[in-house]
Amino acid sequence: MSGAPKTAVLAGEGALPGLIVRALGDAGTAPLVLALEGMPVAVPAEGFRLEQLVPLLDRLVDQGFARVVFAGAIRRPRLDPERFDARTASLVPRILTAMQHGDDGALREVIAIFEEWGLEVVGVDEVCPALVPDEGVLAGEPLTADRADAARAAAILSATGALDIGQGCVVVQGLCLAFETLPGTEAMLDFAALHQGLRPRPEGARGVLFKAPKPGQDRRIDLPAIGPDTVAQAARAGLAGIAWQAGGVLLLDREATIAAAQSAGVFLWARA
Repeated sequence: MSGAPKTAVLAGEGALPGLIVRALGDAGTAPLVLALEGMPVAVPAEGFRLEQLVPLLDRLVDQGFARVVFAGAIRRPRLDPERFDARTASLVPRILTAMQHGDDGALREVIAIFEEWGLEVVGVDEVCPALVPDEGVLAGEPLTADRADAARAAAILSATGALDIGQGCVVVQGLCLAFETLPGTEAMLDFAALHQGLRPRPEGARGVLFKAPKPGQDRRIDLPAIGPDTVAQAARAGLAGIAWQAGGVLLLDREATIAAAQSAGVFLWARA
């Protein structure tokens, strides 16, 4: 595709960076892949340090890059004060102030900095829209009780979104069994598995994992994601299925995830 904008991918953990790199390559624009030094990424990437962010931004502009995609989970790095260049050091107060408002605030500030260099930050859903399913049931069939649990979970996440805590929760028979916090989805589902015996009616509804972006979240960075591992973890927790906000959650490795859900007897539902 001649004339396609030059794109840099800031790769984090997980399978998503590889999917994005492949999608961009298929579209005719081989991206520059970057990753924070020391971060385990599953694609070949050039390392950089956050303490040298401004020189990196200058280089991207000088080399004609027009847009940037953030892909995968990025852990907050340990910073070395002695390695900051003067211009990057001048940005630290802005970032630290934003971080006091949680991850969303920090991410919005990072986007603003990239945009100040004339770089467009685009969402994964723009680069690879097939990763974000529209409304519909993809595997199994949620029962009436499951749909009620999903509605309850959606209400919980909507109410807690302003607190910038997490993007998922587990609801069983109308009760919140587990909530996603800093350790992430896997830790939440491990907790749910450990406490699955707390169902009020042992023979009743088995519960639902629900995921959604936080209300007002900038969806260009840090969309929640579901993949085959999520299905396996939900099955171990004894849950009936996984529901999520249609158009707001990444479905990684769609065919494998659906196959895993069918094998485990777990429903998959993109809920409006």
